[in-house]
Parts: sequence; structure tokens; C-alpha cells
Amino acid sequence: MQLNLLRPIRASGWAFTLPASLVPGGSWIYLVLMLGFLVTWIDPVLAQRHVGHDTGDHSQESGVVHVWEGSAAGIAFSEFNHHVSGFLLFVIGCAEMSQALRSSSPLWARLLLPGALGLMGLFLLLWSDHEAWPIGWLTLSQTFYGGDHEILQHKLYGVLAVLSASIEVLRRVGRLNGVGWMVPLPAFALLGGWMLFNHSHGLHPSAEKIALHHAVMGTLAMTAGSFKLVSALNAGTSPTARFRSRWELLWAVLISVIGLQLMLYSE
Repeated sequence: MQLNLLRPIRASGWAFTLPASLVPGGSWIYLVLMLGFLVTWIDPVLAQRHVGHDTGDHSQESGVVHVWEGSAAGIAFSEFNHHVSGFLLFVIGCAEMSQALRSSSPLWARLLLPGALGLMGLFLLLWSDHEAWPIGWLTLSQTFYGGDHEILQHKLYGVLAVLSASIEVLRRVGRLNGVGWMVPLPAFALLGGWMLFNHSHGLHPSAEKIALHHAVMGTLAMTAGSFKLVSALNAGTSPTARFRSRWELLWAVLISVIGLQLMLYSE
């Protein structure tokens, strides 16, 4: 029996080559790796600065500190934010499921994902934390450089969501045609899911329940992102659309599950 020494793994069907069109825009892969490294490095630094950080609501006018985390108002605010994000994710999941099950669809249906994702990103940037800019007493610099790990993660999620949505809009209207432009969306899901394992609500009385919820959601997000990434990497090499639809359908189902999980979120 003659062995294929040059391509032993691919010969057995266990690997695939990267599309050539991914390499020029291949900076996306390196950018994601660098961003992951940066978050890995900065998380412990911010977490250390966050130790001992009280979870109260400071009033600069009266000097009074009111407990926010775990209070009735704090829980209602947090649950509302999770429910809104969950609804938008569920819309994304349903839209993507429709895409996976159809051979073609109208433009407005294809734009549901970037539209809902962009709204979610803006919502997080504006409304994620009651004390943060622009709705709270913290200034813009204090919000982004004050060392609050939870606030910084929320804002980072918002920025990444808006960027991913912008790329998806341009890609789905035909302005960005390279396979490499399909990578940012699953990369965001992978990075965002990984970040959830380090996401904390401070000294919350239900901290263990919240941590478990975020761990489950992070696992689902990373799994969904992996399916979407496989679909993206095979977009230019798969012999049939059925292969891509299978992974796209799995991605859509998991995004819908995450949306339902967030809509049922409680503290």
C-alpha cells in the first residue's frame, strides 16, 4: 500500500485547507488571536484592581453609598438588560435558522442579524450599567479607565457587537466578498463566550447562580461560534451548500437557545 506522505491527514478526511481568499484578509485570524491574548493578559490585572471595589451606588452630591448589587432595583435593572439582549439574540437565531433552511432569502431577512446585533451593541454601550457613562454618574474616562471589570466587559461587548454588525451589513449587501470577512462574526461569538467565564457581578448574593448561568451561556456561545467558523472556513471549499447549511443550522439553533436562556434570566 502506497502512503501519501505529503498529506497523510487530509487523505484520511480529517482536515481541510484554508481558502486562499482567507489569507489576504487573514489578518482577521491574527487580530482575533492578539485580542484574545490581550484580554487574557488584562483580565487578571483588572480583576486584581477590582478586588475590594464596593458594589454601591455613589452619589457625589450627598456622599451617600447605596447598595445596588442584589437590591430590588439592581436586580430589576440587570434582569431587564438580560431580557432585552435575549430577545435580540432570539431574533438573530430565528433569522439565521431561516437562512440555513432556505436556498435564498430576501435582503431584509439577511439584514436581521446585523440589525439586531447592532441594536444589542448600542444598548450595551448606552444602558449596560446604571452608574456608567452615559446614564450614570461616572464620566467617560472613569467608565473605561476606572478599573471596574464588569463595566469594561459590558462596554467591550458593545463595541465588538457594533463592529461585527457593521461588517455583516457590508458583507450581506455585497460590499465585502472575501471569505475572510465571514470570520469576525464567529470570532466575536468565540471571544465573547470565553469572556463570560470571567464575567462577575461583584458581591452579589446570587453570585454562584449568576456564575453558573454565564458559564452555560459561555459554553453555548463558544460552541455556536465554532460551528459558524467551520461553516465560514468551508464556504469556498465545500462541494455542496448542504454542508454549510448543516453547520449554519446548528449555529442558529444554539443562538436561539442562548436568547431563550437570557429571556428567562433571573437573579
